[in-house]
Amino acid sequence: MAKARIKNRIRELREASEMTQSQLAKLCGCTRQTIIMLEQERYVPSLSLAFGIADVFDVCIDDIFKPG
Repeated sequence: MAKARIKNRIRELREASEMTQSQLAKLCGCTRQTIIMLEQERYVPSLSLAFGIADVFDVCIDDIFKPG
């Protein structure tokens, strides 16, 4: 079975907010390494993490994540 791939706009939203990876990680309750892997689309977030990221940027999950 193929691995699920999720495209995202995390880097774009983070940079538009002038936020570092470390700052975003702290707000989401994860590590900077997790943010790096998400931005590189090498990691599929849990649903709770996806909602947390959406909350930080005040957008819907659909505005960040798309199946790829």
